[in-house]
Amino acid sequence: MKREYHPLSAHRLLPGARHHRPGQDAERVRVDSPALAVMTDLRQIPAATIDLEAPVDAANRFMIRRGVRLLLVSDDERHVLGLITSSDILGEKPVQFALERGIKRQEIRVRDIMTPCERLEVLHYADLIHADVGHIVATLQRAGRQHALVIDMGGDGKTQTVRGIYSASQIARQLGVAIQTTEVAQTFAEIGAALRR
Repeated sequence: MKREYHPLSAHRLLPGARHHRPGQDAERVRVDSPALAVMTDLRQIPAATIDLEAPVDAANRFMIRRGVRLLLVSDDERHVLGLITSSDILGEKPVQFALERGIKRQEIRVRDIMTPCERLEVLHYADLIHADVGHIVATLQRAGRQHALVIDMGGDGKTQTVRGIYSASQIARQLGVAIQTTEVAQTFAEIGAALRR
């Protein structure tokens, strides 16, 4: 039997209408909720990406428009080359880079201050299936990071695909609490090393 489809009623968009942002209406979770409930799944939400040669100020504007604090740096074939965060852009890295090279801020590119892929630590999706939100919070706190990337392993055991992203600020909104993830130096040697960076 052929089903008949009727058009839906159309309405006018009222002045002042706003659009939703991912996570804006996120449901409340608890520390014992499944970890996957707070992961941004890149199979459902397109990854926010940027090119290596993009100016850092353009990357910052793009983050603001997308409502994110992390961009994956990728090429035309979607290979992940690294990542850049709002902390990278708004922190000391651009100032130090500009001073060391004798250039203006406007000349700084994403490639100059991003974290390259070989320095990124990731979580395996398979490890998260039985994990809770509390495990993710503890992982972010131990690493002193605001974000964690999640990868799927290919059938060959060597191929990786970035599957998702955890964000401490998103988890904090969903938990309804503040999450402190700032890395604290444990020894004078670590403080000295941080100062020399």
